[in-house]
Amino acid sequence: MSRSTKALAALVLAGAAGFAAAQAVQGSSPGSPSTQAGSMRQVPDDPAPAGQQQGGIQGQNIFDVKPEVKRDAPADPGYMEQNNGQRNRVQPGNNAPMWRGVQKGVEGYTSLPKSEAPEAGVLIQGPVQYPGSRMTTAGEAWRQVRNNWIVPYGGSLLLISILAFAIFYFTRGTIGHNPAVGGGGRRIERFTPFERAAHWSNAVAFCVLGISGIVMAFGRHFLLPVLGLQLNGWLTYVLKNLHNFFGPLFAVSLVVIIVTFIKDEFPRKGDLGWLLKLGGVFSKSGDEPPTHRFNAGEKVVFWIGAFVLGLVLVASGLVLDKLVPSLVYVRETMQVSHMVHATAGVLMLCITGLHIYLGTIGVKGAYRAMRDGYVDEAWAKEHHAYWLEDIQAGRIPAQRSSDGMAPPAETVKPA
Repeated sequence: MSRSTKALAALVLAGAAGFAAAQAVQGSSPGSPSTQAGSMRQVPDDPAPAGQQQGGIQGQNIFDVKPEVKRDAPADPGYMEQNNGQRNRVQPGNNAPMWRGVQKGVEGYTSLPKSEAPEAGVLIQGPVQYPGSRMTTAGEAWRQVRNNWIVPYGGSLLLISILAFAIFYFTRGTIGHNPAVGGGGRRIERFTPFERAAHWSNAVAFCVLGISGIVMAFGRHFLLPVLGLQLNGWLTYVLKNLHNFFGPLFAVSLVVIIVTFIKDEFPRKGDLGWLLKLGGVFSKSGDEPPTHRFNAGEKVVFWIGAFVLGLVLVASGLVLDKLVPSLVYVRETMQVSHMVHATAGVLMLCITGLHIYLGTIGVKGAYRAMRDGYVDEAWAKEHHAYWLEDIQAGRIPAQRSSDGMAPPAETVKPA
């Protein structure tokens, strides 16, 4: 027999032996020794859906997957009937007590260091009850507070505030009789260039943060149905980044605002009377009770809106941005910071919304005073009579900045 003939015969014999072995494996009974050793059965492929060809990725119902028929399952007999103790010996960690512990916040093993991942071993946070939530896992408790309280009641409060301002404007109208300039008397510098720069920097940052915060919190309820999923997602993404960029500007300008104006924001003579009469807005004459440079209403906005809520917003925002050094940033810290940030943001929007209304269309001449920095004696006497008395007595200079004298009256058009 030639060498080539011998090689061909050997190849045929090897193929026949392999085919016979495969047939023996497929034909073995479930009770055969080979099957008992592996305690595994081959899982047949699911039938292809109607109208589709065989092959490709097949789907399977998770409830139909039995551990004992999968190659990575243990081979112990009676696997599905094991109690927790037996299961823990076969598959440590895959038992009911272990998973109940996971749901209660029990920490497991992780190779990550605590300094880099302080709660990497905690799969699910333990039960907690935040204000307004049930006793449940912390993530679910935070979700309940946000979706059941902050979003519906915060949004309603904003709408009520806007509606109240509109009703007041159309029923009461603009407060005051004299424009900021052109009403008579000498020109008085009410705000220096530095004060106006600080105010407008803070105002622009606040408006950007307020609008972006409203869209992120409530946009899916009133913008998503109008803009659609794609455009609303793009808008929210842009505003989120603007929120992060303008946050530091708001924080710095807020501190400047507080330091600059705090000396004139403490209670003084006339504040209690102004509060009792609500600034005279409901009186028949419309005359405003005399006050110093800032009335009691402006002081309330400063102390509650800027000092308390503003600093709370800045502090919680720094935590959410992970900018506070030496602070351990875990999920609970971020959840509490978000709830505080969102609540303070809604309240500050309402209070500062009143300030914006009065400073623009609510009080005649108020916007012009902040824009140009000057008011006439007639305006000062109508809104801040005690402040004008101090200026006339020489206790306060009429011109506080060093940018020269006030502009002549004929160059300033009446508001």
